[in-house]
Amino acid sequence: METQQEQKIIFSAIKPTGELTLGNYIGAVKNWLALQEQYFCYYAAADLHAITVDIAAADLRSRTLDLFAMLVALGINPDKSVLFVQSHVSAHAELAWVLNCCTQFGEARRMTQFKDKSLKGDDKLNVGLFSYPILMAADILLYNAQYVPIGKDQQQHLELARTVAERFNSRYSPTFTVPQGFYPQFGAKIYSLSNPKVKMAKSEDDVNACVFLTDDADVIRRKLRRAVTDSETEIRYDTELKAGVSNLLTIYASVTDTDVLAAEAEFRGKTYAQLKEKTAEAVIERLRPVTERFKKIRTDKAYLAACMKAGAERAAQTARKTLGKVYRKIGLSGG
Repeated sequence: METQQEQKIIFSAIKPTGELTLGNYIGAVKNWLALQEQYFCYYAAADLHAITVDIAAADLRSRTLDLFAMLVALGINPDKSVLFVQSHVSAHAELAWVLNCCTQFGEARRMTQFKDKSLKGDDKLNVGLFSYPILMAADILLYNAQYVPIGKDQQQHLELARTVAERFNSRYSPTFTVPQGFYPQFGAKIYSLSNPKVKMAKSEDDVNACVFLTDDADVIRRKLRRAVTDSETEIRYDTELKAGVSNLLTIYASVTDTDVLAAEAEFRGKTYAQLKEKTAEAVIERLRPVTERFKKIRTDKAYLAACMKAGAERAAQTARKTLGKVYRKIGLSGG
């Protein structure tokens, strides 16, 4: 078996700001499962990132437990991957401050999420929303991750992490591994069932727009039957002209572990209703054992606490070494 030193390192995280959706599973976690077989993986419930918006303390605690339990239920193995809660490793917040001091104001100001919201004239934006991409850089750099699984909408954040790492390395001597993006070839983005031009999001106001991993069979069928398609009748994969149909084919192919072109061939000559029905049944079949495991894990508080403690200890062991090296190089006595 390869050791951590021999394996390439992956880092990825998800915010506990809502229930995980089918899009989160296909676009992120399904790839995490494959990656943990080939790489040394650090996976985090990014609760520090969740507080850039107002969220009740009880909700944040509950959602963090929900997310952690669901990741285990989906197949993230706490014995194989380092699965932990971000705030349980204090080095994340500590390194973020150091990196704040290595990031130019103009670089942070150009980050899309803050720029878009500030242009709307919202005077209630907090500083955390401005600097969270720097915390994201700290998340990655603490573990010397060579690869970060991302979608195209996250490229800007990874580029900032690369820029800050290179600047620190140049100023103080090589310290951080400069990370690269890891781009899944298929299923990287699942779209809203109501508007197949926008990404399926767990913060979606329209509950019919997304399938949550905890939805029961009847709810999943209802949501897929209502999925937006088009006024034609032909089932073919064409993301420009047939976005809704292409989204359903992508979902079907992903949950049945097949190719989208094979899915297209399977449904050739079938109706949209048949595509929706069969996709719903495939989703239900894939999620049924997951929801059963989730309920069992979520109610086992001792098991959850033990997993979170063990994951945080493993993560902290690496993170403290990196932070100590950083502190020594910049002249802080705590290094």
